[in-house]
Amino acid sequence: MTSSKQPFELPSFYVPWSARLNPNLEAARVHSKAWAYEMGILGAPKDSEDYGIWDERKFDAHDYALLCAYTHPDADESMLNLITDWYVWVFFFDDHFLELYKRTQDMTGAKQYLDGLPAFMPIKPQERTPQAKNAVERGLIDLWERTVPNASEDWIIRFSESTINLLAESIWELANISQHRVANPIEYIEMRRKVGGAPWSANLVEHAVRAEIPARVAPTRPMRVLKDTFSDGVHLRNDIFSYQREVEEEGENANCILVLERFLGVSTQEAANLTNDLLTSRVQQFENTFFTELPSLFEEYALTPDERMKVVLYAKGLQDWQSGGHEWHTRSSRYMNKKADKSGATGWLLAGPTGLGTSATHLSSLSDSLGLKRFKSFTHVPYKPVGPVKLPDFYMPFSTSLNPNLDEARRHSKDWARRMGMLDVLPGMPEVYIWDDHKFDVADVALCGAYIHPDGAASELNITACWLVWGTYADDYFPALYGYNRNIAGAKLFNARLFSFMPLDGSPPPEATNPVERGLGDIWARTVQSMTANARLLFRRAIADMTESWLWELANQTQNRIPDPIDYVEMRRKTFGSDLTMSLSRLTQGFEIPPEVFRTRTMQNIDNSAADYACLTNDVFSYQKEIEFEGELNNGVLVVQNFLSCDIAQAVAIVNDLMTSRALQFQHIVATELSILCDDFQLDSKARNQLYGYVKKLEQWMCGVLKWHRAVDRYKEFELRQNSTEKRLFPGLTGLGTAGLKIKPTVRPETPKSQVQSRGFGIPTGLGTSATNIRSLLGEQD
Repeated sequence: MTSSKQPFELPSFYVPWSARLNPNLEAARVHSKAWAYEMGILGAPKDSEDYGIWDERKFDAHDYALLCAYTHPDADESMLNLITDWYVWVFFFDDHFLELYKRTQDMTGAKQYLDGLPAFMPIKPQERTPQAKNAVERGLIDLWERTVPNASEDWIIRFSESTINLLAESIWELANISQHRVANPIEYIEMRRKVGGAPWSANLVEHAVRAEIPARVAPTRPMRVLKDTFSDGVHLRNDIFSYQREVEEEGENANCILVLERFLGVSTQEAANLTNDLLTSRVQQFENTFFTELPSLFEEYALTPDERMKVVLYAKGLQDWQSGGHEWHTRSSRYMNKKADKSGATGWLLAGPTGLGTSATHLSSLSDSLGLKRFKSFTHVPYKPVGPVKLPDFYMPFSTSLNPNLDEARRHSKDWARRMGMLDVLPGMPEVYIWDDHKFDVADVALCGAYIHPDGAASELNITACWLVWGTYADDYFPALYGYNRNIAGAKLFNARLFSFMPLDGSPPPEATNPVERGLGDIWARTVQSMTANARLLFRRAIADMTESWLWELANQTQNRIPDPIDYVEMRRKTFGSDLTMSLSRLTQGFEIPPEVFRTRTMQNIDNSAADYACLTNDVFSYQKEIEFEGELNNGVLVVQNFLSCDIAQAVAIVNDLMTSRALQFQHIVATELSILCDDFQLDSKARNQLYGYVKKLEQWMCGVLKWHRAVDRYKEFELRQNSTEKRLFPGLTGLGTAGLKIKPTVRPETPKSQVQSRGFGIPTGLGTSATNIRSLLGEQD
C-alpha cells in the first residue's frame, strides 16, 4: 500500500522544450486497448500466468496512449498505434516480470524465460519464431512482424540488441534485490540504461520519425552521447517520479535517489534534488553535443543534406520524447505527481507568490527550472593555486610484487624513447622539447609496468614499458602542441594520421613527422606480429579510443567547460588508456577465451570497475599538477567539486568513496558471477584458468597503478615547482597546454644536431605538421 505522504517534495525540473500532443490520441487509446485484449494482456483466463497483472481500470489509469501522444507528437495514426502498442507491451513485460520473478526471486526461472525471448525477434525474415506461451511472447511476435518490414537491417540489429538488453538485464535488478544490494552511482547509471529501456526508446524514435541514422555515423561519439544523455534523462526523471511506488511499495532498490541516499549519506529530499541536478546536467550535455559536435560530424563524414536532415529529425524526436515524457509523468496515476508543477518556469513567473518579502522564496526553484547551474561549469579559473592534496586512506584489497626485470625494462624503454626522439627537441623547434632525461626518469613508467606485470618475462615487460612510455609521452605532447592555441583542426589531423602507423595488413607506415608517430609505428609493429587479424583490429580500436578521447579533452578546454560527471567518467577510461592496458593483459593470456566472453555484462562491469579505480587514482594524485600548474579542468576531483559545490577535501573523500565502491563491485562480481559466466559459455579448464588469470592481472593492475603513483615524483609539489620555475624563465611561452614544454637555448650536448637531422628530425612537412612551427605553437600568425 502506497503511503499517502510523499517521501519528498518534487524538485523544479529543467524542461527546455515544450511538450506537444499528437492529434491522433483518441484513436491510439481505442486501438491499444483492443490490441491488449487481442494479445491477452487484458482479459487473460484465470488459469493463465497473465491473469491479474493488469485489468482495464489499471490500463486506463496508466494511459500509455497519452505517453506516446506526448512523446511522438508528429506521428501519423498508424505509426502512433504501433508505437503505443510497443509501450503497452514493454510496461506489461515489466509488471509481468515483477510478479512472476522479482517478487518470488526466482533467478533460475527468470534466466530461462529471458534467454528464450530473443528467438521472437529474428533478424532475417525467413527465421521462424517459437510458439508463444504468454501475452509477452504473443505481443512481441505481433509487434516484430509489424515493425521490421520497413526497416533496414542495420536498424533491426540495433533495435534487437537494445530490446534484448532491456529484457535480459532485468536479471541484474533481480540479483540486487535478492542480495539486498544497492548499486554504486557509476554502476547504477550504466546498468539503468540497459534495464530502463530508453536506448530502446531512442531506436523507436528513429523508426517513428522515419529517419534512420546513417550506419557510418551511428557508432560515433556525438550519436552515442545523444542517445546516452537522452536515456539518462528519461531514467533519472522516472526515478524521481517513481521513487514512492518502486522503493516504498514494490521493494525495488534500482533507483538513483536511493543510490545517492546510501552512497552520500544524505536525506531523501537531498538525494532527490541531486538526482534532479544530474538529470539537468545530462539534458544540458545533450544540448552541448548537439550544438558543438554535430556540425563537425556532418563535415568530417561528408553527410548528404538528406542524411543531415535525418540526424536532426532524430535529435528533435529525442527532444520531443524528453518533454512529452515529463508531461506524462506529471499526469499518469502510475507515479507520485500530486504536487507536480505542470506549468513550468513561465507559469511560475506568472502565478508565483506576490507581496513584500516573497521575491526570493522560489529563487532556487527558478534557477533549477531555467537550468542556470550550467554557468558554474564555464567559470573555472585556470592555474588557481590549490596546494598539494592530502591523500586519503585508499581501499586496496589486492596485492602485487615487483617484476625482477625492472632495471632492464628501464634501460630498454629509455634507449627506445631516445631512438624515437622523445628526449630530443621537437622537430622544427630547435629550442623546445617535451621530455628530457630528468622528466623521463621522474615519470619512471617502467616501474608502473613492473608493478602491473610482476610475473611477465623480460621481453613482455619491455613491450609494456614502451607502450606506457609512448602513451604518457603522447598524452604530454598532445596538449602542449594543440592546447594553448586551441588548434582543434590540427589536433584532428594529427589524430587521423595515427591510424596509418597501425596498419592491419603489415604494410609500411608513412614517414613519421614527430616522436609520437615514430614511436607508435615502431611499437605497433613489435607488438602485433603474432596477433590474429581480429585481435589486431580490436587492439587498434583500443589505442584509437585513447587518442580520439584527447580531442574531447581539448574541446572542453576550448569551451572552458568542466565536464558533466557521467560524461567525464565514461570518457576518462579512454583518456587514461585503460582499454590499451587491458588489451595487453588479454594478449598475454592467450586466445582460448572466446572474444564474446569479454562482451558480456559481467566482464564489461569487471573491466569498467577496474578502469575507474585506476583513473580516479590518477585524478587524486595529479590534481595539483593538472589544476594549478597545467590549467587543466578534466579531473575527477574538480568535476565532483563543481557538481556538488564542495571543497577539495570533500571532493577527494567522495572520489575515494567512488574508488572503494568500484573495487568492492569488482570483488562482488568476481565472487558471484564469474563462475556462472564460465558455465554459461561452457569454458574448459584451460579457458577458465586463463579468464581467472586475466582477472588476477586486473587486480595487479589496480594495485600497481596505486603503488606507482605513491612512488614516483611526477606529481609531487617540489617537482612541479621546479618545472614551473624553469618555465617562467621564458615568459613568452605561457598559457593552457604549455606546462609540459621546456626550452633550452641549444640542443643538449648528448644529442648532436647532426644526429638529430640524420634521424629525420629536420623541418617536417605534410599533413598534420602545420602546428609544429614554434610561431604556430605560440598562437602567432604568419
